[in-house]
Amino acid sequence: MTTIENNLGQIHARIAATCASANRPVTSVQLLAVSKTFGADAVREAVLAGQRSFGENYIQEAVDKIAAVRAMALPGGDALQWHCIGPIQSNKTRLVAENFDWAQTVDRLKIAERLSAQRPAGMAPLNVCIQVNVDGGETKSGVMPQDALALAEAIAKLPHLVLRGIMSIPDDAPGFEAQCAVHKKAAAIFELIKVSGLPGLAQFDTLSMGMTGDLEAAVAAGSTMVRVGSGVFGRRTYCTPTP
Repeated sequence: MTTIENNLGQIHARIAATCASANRPVTSVQLLAVSKTFGADAVREAVLAGQRSFGENYIQEAVDKIAAVRAMALPGGDALQWHCIGPIQSNKTRLVAENFDWAQTVDRLKIAERLSAQRPAGMAPLNVCIQVNVDGGETKSGVMPQDALALAEAIAKLPHLVLRGIMSIPDDAPGFEAQCAVHKKAAAIFELIKVSGLPGLAQFDTLSMGMTGDLEAAVAAGSTMVRVGSGVFGRRTYCTPTP
């Protein structure tokens, strides 16, 4: 068993244990393996261990990686799924629209409009999540909670996007209860939008929150997708990548 395979097994065990404690089916939580800064070989190793969904923060790095593993034969005709989970600048929207299956960090209508306009006609609509700044930090990305519903209404009208849910990246909180409290804020925004009756929300089903250090609290608070990097691939060595 490889290190990545073993790590994936441990993360799935953590998810399963937390789902059991929360009386949730384990199938209600998806694992997104965050492969930023790791090369195509690490992704291939994870794929061979059964992982199919990958998150990338650095867009140009991701595009190169996607191309590098594209020819990999997968059992049963499976396809890999690529999620952009890093900040999206206006000059990078075309790369995201043309190469990713999901964009989880949409926090401005301008970015959403560009993604919709630049999505190639032959591709399925781009799945998007609204990033919400649940902490209210002035220097953090994400729409403010009170503006999330209005942004959802605008995005849901765009023709080449499918609004799937919200995501959050809160600051580290000290302990399980504090982590749960901040994740419950994101869960409340998700529910507010879900029951709003807005048209275009037929597939609004994704609450993306929780990482290696707080996935138990996130799952307990209702997360449907946890984004785990170091817990799968190990500690990172950062350079200065192109966003």
